[in-house]
Amino acid sequence: LIVRAGVGMDNIAIPYAEAAGIAVRNTPRASSNAVAELALALLFSCARNISIAGHTMRENKWEKKAYSKGFELSGKTAGIIGYGRIGRMVGDKCQALGMKVLSTVHRHRPEGCECETMKFVSMDDLLAGSDVLILCAPGGDKALVDRESLGKMKDGVVIVNVSRGSNVDEGALLEALESGKVRAAGLDVWMSEKDPNWALAQHPAVSCTPHIGAGTREAQKRIGQELVDIVEGFAP
Repeated sequence: LIVRAGVGMDNIAIPYAEAAGIAVRNTPRASSNAVAELALALLFSCARNISIAGHTMRENKWEKKAYSKGFELSGKTAGIIGYGRIGRMVGDKCQALGMKVLSTVHRHRPEGCECETMKFVSMDDLLAGSDVLILCAPGGDKALVDRESLGKMKDGVVIVNVSRGSNVDEGALLEALESGKVRAAGLDVWMSEKDPNWALAQHPAVSCTPHIGAGTREAQKRIGQELVDIVEGFAP
């Protein structure tokens, strides 16, 4: 038995393991709330320039005028790509803040989600209608945020990624930040964690963290318990 203490299993050769008679499991529920809360933290930081404003204050600079042009989340529309455990938690929290939520379904439509403030739409409608885009989907072969999809988004969109680094074309995002197409970005995940895109991380409109989505005491405790439950359930 191999158990991944987390959600993604892209660091395990699953077909090879299963062919060798090794079962592979993960702990998909334990860290969901921690990741969802970080997504909101990054979103707040982007909306109110918290990262760069705090950085300049540590340089003894009082940049009140420069960073007093933020925006409020209430009344905005959040497009959430990936409406599984994490995405749904993010959506619930966004609605609690007075936001409307859009998402799109690839495999099956989750029950009990749609209401006046939450709708499932096509990907094109999601990209065109979202003030902020939050990525909660598994990584795939093609980036979800690339030059093509950026061209379909509103000018001044905010992008938050707490999913997988491969979901964002980092070069295209940096270009969009430089041009103003993207107002700000909140990033917890990167194409490479050995050598992150430092130009992107250091951009003044980027709020970033070093893949700490599951990094809370509460989430780590739940992950430990879920690991134990899996092992106990697996043992003969």
